Amino acid sequence: MNLLNEKKLLITGVLTDDSIAYGVAKLALEEGAEIVLTGAGRALSLTRRTAKKLSADISVYELDVTQPQQAVDLNNILSKRWDRIDGILHAIGYAPPNCLGNGILKANWEEVGTALQISTYSYKLLAEAFLELLKMSPSPSIVGLDFDASSAWPTYDWMGVAKAGLESLNRYLAKDLGEFNIRVNLVAAGPIRTVAAKSIPEFSKFDDAWSSRSPLKWSTKEHIAVAKACILFFSDYLPLTTGEILHVDGGFHCVGA
Repeated sequence: MNLLNEKKLLITGVLTDDSIAYGVAKLALEEGAEIVLTGAGRALSLTRRTAKKLSADISVYELDVTQPQQAVDLNNILSKRWDRIDGILHAIGYAPPNCLGNGILKANWEEVGTALQISTYSYKLLAEAFLELLKMSPSPSIVGLDFDASSAWPTYDWMGVAKAGLESLNRYLAKDLGEFNIRVNLVAAGPIRTVAAKSIPEFSKFDDAWSSRSPLKWSTKEHIAVAKACILFFSDYLPLTTGEILHVDGGFHCVGA
């Protein structure tokens, strides 16, 4: 279909081929996009190895969102390579161990601050760092990966707070970036068994809840279904949709107990 023909996308968060971001990258290539990937820290080598499953020609750059200068440096690199950025996928999240599975009281501010900086503030960091390249696109789009923050979940704790902040930030970015025709939207996925999910204690509770309550049959391997929603936001089919949260969770969010 070539939904993304000749679009240029910056995709963060590819770790393994089970990553939602990997599904986005794979579909983006199939739909005609040119992509670059980013990774950080010890996971950078994993991103580079996984990128080879997509194409030997995929460039992978370092981008640690706790080091804002790296975003500036990457913007300078991409400015020499591309005349614009048509889309950015924010698939970045991390919370220190004390922030997950221990209730809301145990984590200290340093730990909470780390979770918020990486999982929430980085959404703004990407928008700011690549703003000029986004403004050069005829239809720029920023898409973030979310997990429904309207409820308090077992064991999710401060990551749930970080996602609530992400949802609020999504609205404010949509408001402020609209003057540049930049669309900003989130895709709220159901539980996916990824590398990141392994850090969530008792992840099986999410799996059990979705299996029993989701109107549509849900599998923790549905990363491609989530990726398809991201591709739709990057395409030109939703030109006046911004500040939205699209649930791809089998309908779980709309039913009660």
